[in-house]
Amino acid sequence: MKVVVVESPAKAKTIEKYLGPGHRVLASFGHVRDLPAKDGSVEPDKDFVMHYEMSGRGNDSMRAIATALKDADSLILATDPDREGEAISWHVLEALEAKKAVKGKSVSRVVFNEITKTAVTDAMRNPRDIDMDLVNAQQARRALDYLVGFTLSPVMWRKLPAAKSAGRVQSVALRLICERETEIEAFRAREYWTISAEFLNAGGQKVSSRLFELGGKKLDKFDLDNGEKAHAAVARLKDLAYSVADVSIKPARRNPYPPFTTSTLQQEAARKLGFSAQFTMQLAQRLYEGVDIGGETTGLITYMRTDGVSMADEAIRSARDVIAEDFGREAVPQSWRVYKSKQKNAQEAHEAIRPTDFRRRPRAMSRYLDDAQLKLYDLIWTRALASQMESAELERTTIDIRDGANTGTFRATGTVVLSPGFLKLYEEGVDDKSGDDEEGARLPKLNIGDKLNTQDVKPDQHFTEPPPRFSEASLVRKLEELGIGRPSTYAAILEVLRARSYVKMEAKRFMPEDAGWLAFAFLVSFFDQYFAYDFTANLEEKLDEIAEHKLDWKKVLEDFWRDFSQGSDDHTSVKDAITRIDEKMGRRGEVLDAINAMLEHHFFPAREDGRNPRLCPACNKGALGIKAGRTGAFIGCSDYPECRYTRPLSAGNGDEMALSGPQELGTDENGVPVTLRQGPFGPYVQLGEAEGEGKAKTKPKRASLPKALQGEEISLQLALKLLALPRVVGLHPETQKEILAGLGRFGPYLLHDGKYAKLKDAMEALEIGINHAVEKIAAAAARGPGRKRPEPKPLRTIGAHPEDGEPVNVIDGRYGPYLKHGDTNAPIPRGEDHTTLSLEAAIAAIAARAKSGKGKKGSARKAAPKKAAAKAAPKAAAGEAKAAAPKKASPKKAAPKKAAAKKAAPKKAAAKKDAAE
Repeated sequence: MKVVVVESPAKAKTIEKYLGPGHRVLASFGHVRDLPAKDGSVEPDKDFVMHYEMSGRGNDSMRAIATALKDADSLILATDPDREGEAISWHVLEALEAKKAVKGKSVSRVVFNEITKTAVTDAMRNPRDIDMDLVNAQQARRALDYLVGFTLSPVMWRKLPAAKSAGRVQSVALRLICERETEIEAFRAREYWTISAEFLNAGGQKVSSRLFELGGKKLDKFDLDNGEKAHAAVARLKDLAYSVADVSIKPARRNPYPPFTTSTLQQEAARKLGFSAQFTMQLAQRLYEGVDIGGETTGLITYMRTDGVSMADEAIRSARDVIAEDFGREAVPQSWRVYKSKQKNAQEAHEAIRPTDFRRRPRAMSRYLDDAQLKLYDLIWTRALASQMESAELERTTIDIRDGANTGTFRATGTVVLSPGFLKLYEEGVDDKSGDDEEGARLPKLNIGDKLNTQDVKPDQHFTEPPPRFSEASLVRKLEELGIGRPSTYAAILEVLRARSYVKMEAKRFMPEDAGWLAFAFLVSFFDQYFAYDFTANLEEKLDEIAEHKLDWKKVLEDFWRDFSQGSDDHTSVKDAITRIDEKMGRRGEVLDAINAMLEHHFFPAREDGRNPRLCPACNKGALGIKAGRTGAFIGCSDYPECRYTRPLSAGNGDEMALSGPQELGTDENGVPVTLRQGPFGPYVQLGEAEGEGKAKTKPKRASLPKALQGEEISLQLALKLLALPRVVGLHPETQKEILAGLGRFGPYLLHDGKYAKLKDAMEALEIGINHAVEKIAAAAARGPGRKRPEPKPLRTIGAHPEDGEPVNVIDGRYGPYLKHGDTNAPIPRGEDHTTLSLEAAIAAIAARAKSGKGKKGSARKAAPKKAAAKAAPKAAAGEAKAAAPKKASPKKAAPKKAAAKKAAPKKAAAKKDAAE
């Protein structure tokens, strides 16, 4: 028997059917070993030895494979055909050798680019050894990510408390987003005007044009930079006689686009389908692993992690046959189209992403695929088929229209499609469309000398626009252009940025969060060269050269570590590197000064009234700056502790209330000042100031501003009412006990005799009278305690989940909208609007919630019996154990270490995630 190892169970079932008796196909479930999230996993001072650790699932899969090998004579490693897949095969073999499970067995490696019977059986006839150059390229990438993450993250935590982790490639993507945002913030719109004209020819056909020359001089964009100049030009041009001065007709060709690579698929799926990179890859994985077609599981597309653009000869022949059948023989070019990648450092070993069989047309596959899968399959099939079609034949026409005295020349342009070619089937989407594109206009037939009647000459005002923020598609394209990352990493890079709350999505565009700004400023201020675009791209080139057996992987690590660790040689340990970098950076205050200087434009933008944006609004002496506290960064005054003004970091861009400091509303009946302030959790009103020192210090009375009142003008009377809550509404006529109205943690309420009744809003708590209050309390009592709440109605059904077809709904919950799929509840993703949330974003949020083990309906109740059983353990047995136990050292001494370890755990876990990007 032969044991075959692949990554996923779905793939295992399909391949076992293809291979038949005598083969047992088992899944490794991805990586079985990885670098543990702890110090010493990579030891640069010991020739970069890497200490791998089995994952929990890896242990299970290795036990199953080792058991199957007892009755087998050979092991075939058939993981994915890229570096990652090669490394997984090597890790599987290393783990099995440690168990002595492959002793006396033959071991071979096979690769296939598609999961079809032909491809799999052909691969089995052509086995090879594990390619250690590919494995070492992957090991080098993993070591680099670990060394950067585990060296810089502890330094960030020391200098910026509550800071997140630093990742090697993710931080470069963050830099792109922040630098684009800096361009946008620095942008100042500039006015310019254009002049358009409409003419009629002798046949009454309209010709639209734009002023090209004025007074014999070609117009530059800003020659007409105000309305006065524009209207003066219109006055000169309006009543002149115009005729056609020149007609230029040029033939043009548009060639089809190559089939998809990983990057171009992610970009086009984002543009045309609105899919995130991660969701696109999840769908593509399912299409690659196969769907049930007529009782047989078949892969519909080739391997989806590739930067190659070529197709196999057999696939091209099939595509040409389908084109002839569907569009006619004239749509098939005379010779095959062969594509070469223009991407820097592209690996041409793998095919582009294409259908495994072009005869499986999307309409025929619709009954086997869900809506999202079908849309992606249709996109892949259409692009790949169009890549082998004829070019589009076009005719570009330019017409110059001029008056007799050469006062002005108007230009009209248009494009006529003579033969559509591939455009019948496919046209690529665009990220950011220009408003000046007139190429599609159709023009009537005109000849030189034809007289035209002027219908209208009018000026149009415009303003320059800032560069657009990155979308998922444009960011992936930029990373690819710069040579940063590889096909398998793009989706992970974007996901890590969101998971760390470094960025948020607004209108499907990336915007930096405050945590992202801080990380960007810290890394660029102190480690600029290691997060420079060229440096990261050069490292990618070196990893490619390792895979091609041109460079030794340990030499690449040595060269990097020698500079990065700031040591005298390449034998510095990670611990020593952290200490050395930490000391060289200086005190926390010096680090914050550098960050303040770099981010001044963002957190302290120039004020329209000309006042110093960093002048403290509370004391009018100190300078505002970014400060670091135990819970994170905030804005504070340099005159602390004399001035205790603070505001949240996120309020730095245009929050006028935060910038203006405490606003005095007046005084109460005792002459104590009442102020409106901004706190870390929102605005609030305060009565007086803190008094006393140390433990004797008394806090002033405060009341949070209800959400319904935030942004409204707050009067002294309203503030005093809020500070007076909870208030006595009156005595209940039956019990003669007080009824209180107040604002609590869960909103406005009534309290009577230990029981609560809910109020609709804050204003009701301030104004409700005794009669209405008694009615509310009676209604709440009638409902009774413990009454089962009715099943909430969906605010919106987003769509069907691709795995089980169950609906994904937005539910109106007690604390706001949330997502629901089956038994799993998940919060709305940060920065998203539940009314426009896409299905893929909802599915990703539900998957993340399910993976965390939270959000399952009834999960707390299921856990309760175990806790109860633990509490019910016999006391007598505990007493006997205590009496028999020898004396131990006081546990109090050990407690700080445990606490410290507990505190460090989240940071180590965060560093591991960054290193694994």
